[in-house]
Amino acid sequence: MPNLCLVLALILFSASSISCCTDHERNCLLQFLAGLSQDGHGGLAASWRHGTDCCSWEGITCSSSSSSSTASKAVTITDVLLASKKLEGSISPALGRLPGLQRLNLSHNSLSGGLPAEIMSSDSIVILDISFNLLNGDLLDSPSSSSSSASGRRIQVINVSSNSFSGRFLSSSWKEMENLVVLNASNNSFTGPMPTFFCIRSSSFSMLDLSYNHFNGNVPPEIGNCSSLRMLKADHNNLSGTLPDELFNVTSLEHLSFPNNGLQGVLDGAGIIKLRNLVVLDLGFNMFSGNIPDSIGKLKRLEEIHLHHNSLAGELTPAIGSCTNLKALNLGSNNFSGELGKVNFSKLSSLKSLHVSYNSFNGTIPESVYTCSNLNALQLSFNKFHGQLSFRIANLKSLTYLSLAENSFTNISNTLQILKSSRDLTTLLIGGNFRDEEISDDKTIDGFENLKVLAMENCPLFGNIPIWISKLKNLEMLFLFNNHLSGSIPVCISTLNSLFYLDLSNNSLSGEIPAELTEMPMLRSERVTSHLDIKIFELPVYTGPSPKYFTVSDFPAVMILENNNLTGVIPTELGQLKALLSLILGYNNLHGEIPETILDLTNLEILDLSNNHLTGTIPADLNNLNFLSELNVSNNDLQGPVPTGGHLDTFPRSSFDGNPRLCGHILDQDCDDPVVVDAPQGSSRQGGYKVIFVIAFGALFGVGVLLDQLCLSRLVT
Repeated sequence: MPNLCLVLALILFSASSISCCTDHERNCLLQFLAGLSQDGHGGLAASWRHGTDCCSWEGITCSSSSSSSTASKAVTITDVLLASKKLEGSISPALGRLPGLQRLNLSHNSLSGGLPAEIMSSDSIVILDISFNLLNGDLLDSPSSSSSSASGRRIQVINVSSNSFSGRFLSSSWKEMENLVVLNASNNSFTGPMPTFFCIRSSSFSMLDLSYNHFNGNVPPEIGNCSSLRMLKADHNNLSGTLPDELFNVTSLEHLSFPNNGLQGVLDGAGIIKLRNLVVLDLGFNMFSGNIPDSIGKLKRLEEIHLHHNSLAGELTPAIGSCTNLKALNLGSNNFSGELGKVNFSKLSSLKSLHVSYNSFNGTIPESVYTCSNLNALQLSFNKFHGQLSFRIANLKSLTYLSLAENSFTNISNTLQILKSSRDLTTLLIGGNFRDEEISDDKTIDGFENLKVLAMENCPLFGNIPIWISKLKNLEMLFLFNNHLSGSIPVCISTLNSLFYLDLSNNSLSGEIPAELTEMPMLRSERVTSHLDIKIFELPVYTGPSPKYFTVSDFPAVMILENNNLTGVIPTELGQLKALLSLILGYNNLHGEIPETILDLTNLEILDLSNNHLTGTIPADLNNLNFLSELNVSNNDLQGPVPTGGHLDTFPRSSFDGNPRLCGHILDQDCDDPVVVDAPQGSSRQGGYKVIFVIAFGALFGVGVLLDQLCLSRLVT
């Protein structure tokens, strides 16, 4: 019993010696709460209540530290961690007055206004993360800040990325940050020269991310003072000039990223070899020229090389094959030539992505490529490769993305038979090859279980649309434009439940538009749900006179059937395709009226019914298609007034020209005036051409007869 009493006494004594957060700290937090207009549906207000210990409040962490008295411990707030709490409003300067605050994380909210100078000038904060908010203004210290720390401020990590901060980085505002290790200022609107004074202030500075801003000028040579720098990113800015020699003295660099700037010059082989720790080299979308230096093969740690969209030229150095840890090689959109086989890919067993599109490589695909068993993206389009596809491509079991477009490959039947065994293939772009071959309708073609995109455009292929396409149950996008395909549109396409992008334009297809096409579930849904990887995705888009490939960030629901020989009426069932953004049926032989059901396509942005034989009036309620930005009903046999009073008034006259029976102010034809049309209804386009031909022929014949008579009379006399 005496021992138990002693234990209880010690417990009570210990409890009495532990204090809660101070009134000052509580008031600072409440001031922050008062500045919020939204705190996650009242979540913080419910937790942060008067009369309770603020160390128990949501997002608050306290720690105790021994005071000068051995009998007591002081408790102070060290962490305010409120990321992703749906907070709105401003950040109170009071948070910067929490004396023991070490970690402040307010990221991924909707906070606005400026960042209080009291926070930037805090002597206690070690980690500051306010990324992904709506903050703006400059990052400046308080003019009255007085850091008394002998070693400068303690702050080591600053993340202000993905906000709307602007202005310049001034060295005077950062002069006391001698412990800074990481600065992420990406995705803002900072201006001026690229800052490098962090390197002088802090010997341990190791990461600088200035991407997606408006920095300009040259890359400063002072960057060479960053002796501990491991990551340097400044992509998507306005930097120019050459890379300074001093940059290559930063031998600690592991990640060097300057894409999407205006940098130029040649790649310095003597400098690059010094960056022996480099893992990622990204200089894409600049103006570099010359060759890739042989010394790049000495960088044994390299995992990614991105030099796409420059002016690099010549043959590839075989030294690339010595970068045995390489996972991504992107050399697309340059002026490289020669054979790709100069590089021995058999040494690159870790390679996952090879992109050499838009160059002038020739010869055949090197056999060593097929030893890269981990390859999942192979992009060889727009080169001068030729020959037939090797059966060894089946060794690439992980291949998901294959682009061979716009080369000189032959034997489409063999190609499809080989590729059908690539079970993981989701994207197959082989257009611009197989010149004038017949598209295979071999019923043994199966496989392609996971294929989502098939592009066989611009070959031109002839024959009918093959029935085996209907077996591609996961197909989402089908490109067959710019071929010589004939016959009717197969009804079985309607069984492709995931299809939402269909382009059959510029062929010789005939027959009616199958009403069954309107039964495709993805097009009938309110919203398209695609599962395509847009990071590497390039799509062929016909813009005339030849297709172009674009990287897209969103995939619209599209049906393009223009420039064929389709007949019949526009199916009324088209109004069920709620997801359609573009419906393009121009340059066919369609007749009948514009169906009123088109007004049900409330998401429609582009409607082209031009150059057909459509009759009747333009539905007045087209004005209710609020997203319609392009309309073309020209060169038909439409009649009556052009609807007015809505956004149809904004379309040009060319959208309605070639319909002699149409009237309205946009056509300078008063609807009260009689309209005289000599051409028979339904044949205005062809009839007009015939009338012009007859008149021209008659005039020339008359002139010819007159000249003959003149010449004859001269001979007689």
